[in-house]
Amino acid sequence: MNFLALQTLPVTNPDVSLTLLAPELIVSVAGVLVMLVDAFTRRSDRRWLTGGLSLAGLISAAASCLWLWRTPMVAHEAYNGMIVLDTTRLSFTLVFIIVASLTVLLSMIWVEWEHLPAGEFQALLLFATVGMMLMAAGGDLVIIFLGLELLSISTYVMAGFRRTDLRSNESSIKYFILGSFSSAFLLYGIALVYGGTATVNSAGTTNLKMIADRIGDPTLPYPALLYAGAAMLLVGFGFKIATAPFHVWTPDVYEGAPTPVTAFMAAGPKAAGFAAFMRVFLIAFPFVAATAGGAAPVHDVWVNALYVLAILTMTVGNLAALVQTNVKRMLAYSSIAHAGYALVGFVAAGATNDEAQRAEAVAAVVFYLLAYAVMNLGAFAVVTLIARSGDRRTEAEDYNGIGFRAPVLAATLTLFLLSLLGVPLTAGFMGKVMVFRAALNLSSMSAKYTVLVVIGVLNTAVSTYYYLRLVVVMFFRERMTAWTPPRVPASIAIALVLTVLGVFYLGIFPGRLLNAFRVPPTAVAQRTVTSDK
Repeated sequence: MNFLALQTLPVTNPDVSLTLLAPELIVSVAGVLVMLVDAFTRRSDRRWLTGGLSLAGLISAAASCLWLWRTPMVAHEAYNGMIVLDTTRLSFTLVFIIVASLTVLLSMIWVEWEHLPAGEFQALLLFATVGMMLMAAGGDLVIIFLGLELLSISTYVMAGFRRTDLRSNESSIKYFILGSFSSAFLLYGIALVYGGTATVNSAGTTNLKMIADRIGDPTLPYPALLYAGAAMLLVGFGFKIATAPFHVWTPDVYEGAPTPVTAFMAAGPKAAGFAAFMRVFLIAFPFVAATAGGAAPVHDVWVNALYVLAILTMTVGNLAALVQTNVKRMLAYSSIAHAGYALVGFVAAGATNDEAQRAEAVAAVVFYLLAYAVMNLGAFAVVTLIARSGDRRTEAEDYNGIGFRAPVLAATLTLFLLSLLGVPLTAGFMGKVMVFRAALNLSSMSAKYTVLVVIGVLNTAVSTYYYLRLVVVMFFRERMTAWTPPRVPASIAIALVLTVLGVFYLGIFPGRLLNAFRVPPTAVAQRTVTSDK
């Protein structure tokens, strides 16, 4: 009887699409293969084998990402809307792959200097990259949280990967404790949003589009939960991207972690945090016009909160960097300031109901994070060479007079510092122009967006001091101790060449990438077909 009852049940095709998950699957398989190769090969051959395999996996993932970008797809979401395919996801995925590839190049020689297992580090790096990809691809709060935890757990271990170094251990413990604290905020916010979207006839939801559909329903029994949930989500994401006042973990963790890990943390997880942050708030809490006499929509509340956070983050990051004598700590506060600049574009994307303006603001943020990743990883590549094993030389005085003993290395670091400052013809300048222009486009709506840009420009002027101070130290200070210029290994030389070319390409020829990123986050196939016509 039970068997007959089972036969009458409707049969539906599962909403599964491995094609939409191709980049994530490729990197996951590469991570597993790296672990196997690490287990069954000689130690002397491991770093080249595992490094080459990691790069092959990342290049294959990039190829699959570009294929998804250009190939018309029947479905643009899968797994009941938990995985989405849009331009925003693919753009951020390419940024993550670039960050991971450059980090692999930095780590291939670093693991030999430190006598650490190369395969373990590179496998952790690949799994962290998968977590970042899932954060950008998630159309549901559950998938975003899953990707965040996969990224966080891998990064906790990487921060303490130099197990015999107390500074590295301290960095890992601090990152674990404060990272778990922020994850709790995020998970609590997800629970509150789920409860706030419940109606009399249906349960709550964690799907971003369904949250947006229900957020304006006047019959919601507990609308206040949505405000509390959005606030918790904002705090959780604020920790992940290191916005003030949630930035307190950043300087200590960046200083204590191994330099290649610091480079990765400053670029990759920050971009992943922005990807998830923007996806959640722009889709789940969209622009809603305020009603006379009613409570302010959730949208207005979070846009105003981000406006204040952007000002605080830019100002705190730059002012704190002025007094730093440790180069890694200075770059940590610099990363906080750059998060504030990127928030300017995020605020512009959230404050408008015009689809074209929003698309331009989102593209500006993606471009800025790509530019920051390239110039930041290049700067940390030079810091890795000078610091050597154990990060022995990371103080500003360790850079005294190296401009004439290692002119190419010093000139390369100078280029990256000038790009971080925002000098014309560099990636940093064009990135700031894009995010500031996105905010200025809204100046007709309110003068406060012009004020935001003015504050950003003033903060850029403040940052001139600590960026150029290191240049002065390298070229205009006499070195009092013996110092032998380091030999540049092949892997780091490749990373430096790629980042230098990237700084100039993004600064001089940004149009092609901006046009690709500017497409509204809609069906990729629809965009492709339209462009082909």
